[in-house]
Amino acid sequence: MRFLSDNAASVCPEIIDAVVAANVATDNAYDGDPWSQRLDDVFSAFFGTRCRVFAVSSGTAANSLALASLVPPFGAIVCHREAHIEVDECGAPEFFTGGAKLLLCEGEHAKLTPESIAAGTAAMRGDVHQVQIRALSITQATEYGTVYSPEEVQTLAGIAKRRGWRVHMDGARFANALVHLGCHPGDVTWRAGVDVLSFGAIKNGGMSAEALVFFDEALAAELPYRRKRAGQMPSKGRFNAAQLIAYVESGAWQRNAAAANDGAQRIAAAAGARLTHPVEANEVFVDLGTHGPALRGRGFNFYDWGAVGSGEARFVVSWDQREDEIAALVEALRALD
Repeated sequence: MRFLSDNAASVCPEIIDAVVAANVATDNAYDGDPWSQRLDDVFSAFFGTRCRVFAVSSGTAANSLALASLVPPFGAIVCHREAHIEVDECGAPEFFTGGAKLLLCEGEHAKLTPESIAAGTAAMRGDVHQVQIRALSITQATEYGTVYSPEEVQTLAGIAKRRGWRVHMDGARFANALVHLGCHPGDVTWRAGVDVLSFGAIKNGGMSAEALVFFDEALAAELPYRRKRAGQMPSKGRFNAAQLIAYVESGAWQRNAAAANDGAQRIAAAAGARLTHPVEANEVFVDLGTHGPALRGRGFNFYDWGAVGSGEARFVVSWDQREDEIAALVEALRALD
């Protein structure tokens, strides 16, 4: 019974059907095909504003190319200490930016706050002897499955804009956050001050395509060249574009995320006081104490989390999680002493 990662989930039918439908000869390759040509319009309608969109093959590529478009090699990016760009991308943001530095801030439940940003950047003087802060990166949903409200994003983006920084949002689980918030996609992105979004699909039933969404089209001027140089411009790009179009237009993003979030809520209710973080998306963090080995012995797969020996575990609910697996975990957690 797998609760390790939503990356291991199956691809949803809408995506499979879209790939099959795109498996025809076209007059143009790279971004010249009809699917790629529709990306801007489809996402502009989704977000309620004109945007420039590029398909890439991974969240790491999306985040790193986004940050490279915002920050020079002598620059810096403010992010949470537990942000994915810090803990799980093998230095890719630093590599793609040519050496920009990540400035790490604290914050409960992996969320940045005005106070944590102020504390984390207090030592920056802005002189030639230090890197120059040029961007703020927010993870939505966070690495601990918590979600920023539109008001929280607007507050943090306001701090960034007053200091002359651009704002990037890592939306690997953006759909899960949207379902939790129940707001318009624009309310928690461009209307709140986000300049560039890494729009995740793979964790939520996608196959091999993520979207890099620029709400300020001027910032995208160099992206075609950066994307090509990074090997993120496949000759048969129509297959990636078709996946993203189907994901948005079919409503799969919402249905899949709602299913995953609902399963997480049921597991959270069973965990009760053992929860270590609020459950607002599809991740559940639980203090299992010494019960971890016994749960694994019953067939549950999950990651140990936190400090070694802490007893904390992470359970991730996928869009296609089987009902019997969720029910079994709920029963097992309720039975813990």
